[in-house]
Amino acid sequence: MLATVLTEEQVNKLHETTLDILANTGVDFLYEPALEYFKKAGFKVEGTRVYFTEEEVEKYLAMAPDLFTLYGRNGIEVPIGGTNTCFVPGYGAPFVNEDNKNRQATLADFANFAKLAGTSPYIDVTGGVLVEPNDISEKIRHKEMTYNLIKHSAKPFMGSANGKQEALDTLKMAEVVFGKEYVAEKPVMISLINSLTPLKFDERMLAALVEYAEVGQAVIIASLTMAGSTGPATIAGTLALQNTEVVAGIILTQVIKPGTPVVYGAPSSITDMRFGSLAIGAPETVLIITASAQLARKYGVPVRGGGSLSDSKIPDNQASYEAAVNMLGTTSAGVNFVLHAAGILQYYNAMSFEKFMLDEEVCGMVKRIKRGIEINTDTLALDIIKEVGPGGEYLTAAHTFQHCRTEYFKPTISDRTSYDVWNMEKLTAVARAKANMAERLENATPQIDKETDEALRKLI
Repeated sequence: MLATVLTEEQVNKLHETTLDILANTGVDFLYEPALEYFKKAGFKVEGTRVYFTEEEVEKYLAMAPDLFTLYGRNGIEVPIGGTNTCFVPGYGAPFVNEDNKNRQATLADFANFAKLAGTSPYIDVTGGVLVEPNDISEKIRHKEMTYNLIKHSAKPFMGSANGKQEALDTLKMAEVVFGKEYVAEKPVMISLINSLTPLKFDERMLAALVEYAEVGQAVIIASLTMAGSTGPATIAGTLALQNTEVVAGIILTQVIKPGTPVVYGAPSSITDMRFGSLAIGAPETVLIITASAQLARKYGVPVRGGGSLSDSKIPDNQASYEAAVNMLGTTSAGVNFVLHAAGILQYYNAMSFEKFMLDEEVCGMVKRIKRGIEINTDTLALDIIKEVGPGGEYLTAAHTFQHCRTEYFKPTISDRTSYDVWNMEKLTAVARAKANMAERLENATPQIDKETDEALRKLI
């Protein structure tokens, strides 16, 4: 049973409000090719503003798939939608928090996060802008990021969404790896397209959206509405505004190419009115994510949201409890694409290697919970219960040996030893995370052959 915060009547009221805004206020699309697509499809367009009738909304939302697959290499397939949950690292942070201090992120940091995501047993998509590497030119930054995503992982990745040329470059690099025909037929990446709240999409994001949608690559249409600043102060009003922008963006993808894989993006949260800052660790974030998941299910599309979100400045207790509450709320709501599942701090402003490792363990725990309990003749263990009887033990039973390695989640960072054993070294969870990270990075190996590597470097 999925968690809900809205009744069916409330979901319908939000939808009706969205239809009113789309029809009577409209949404600005600041990119001429996008406007041309709307005009050719018969939408009402005045200048840069597009208006949507209820019939148009229903028609084009029905074209979006409720389930699709992202394809990596080596047979890796990641289903998006339905009851599936896909974990993806943090995205877009300009800083790395190291030894409790912020510093500007570098390409070396990006490569290390790509290695960790690539070797993770619980992260499903390598990610996109894992951090913003400030030590290389913006002219080739997107290429270097895409190269490192491909080099260090065979998993699907996220494409650059910073304008037309960056999208085209990303597609060219994907074609080097997969082949042009393969990329034209199957989504090998997914890209994050953000609205410009309130009620706008800018040229940069729209240009990328058009390029990806034209070839059927997956996109997330997201609205980061800040309740009280870029959106109404009420949660209901923020949801209505967010929903309007996301629905408008989803419709554009289907106008461009019906059946384009698309995800409803719900990263909105509140503004802390004391400081004027975004507060993603707030409990209202869970309310918005859960309500957004209900709206996405109404429209029959997968949903993105949540993750291990925190406003904490360092990987401390605040980071842990805020991330845990958000992750629990996210997965309980049935979110399909969990961006910022590992590493993010400071309301999306910084990434932490130690928090990445701690969050990754939470992802593993969540996946174990989602796997549920298997009940059959073997797992009910009736025969062994009768055999052992009252006062016996199960440690030496063959049934225990058969199941103990697969039935239980085995942590790599959480400490379950006795106090006396722990007391010998007194390692904190952060210290264990750092040691585990160092081992993972040391053993990580490139995931592309020399010929592909050389072809990608030539493009860069």
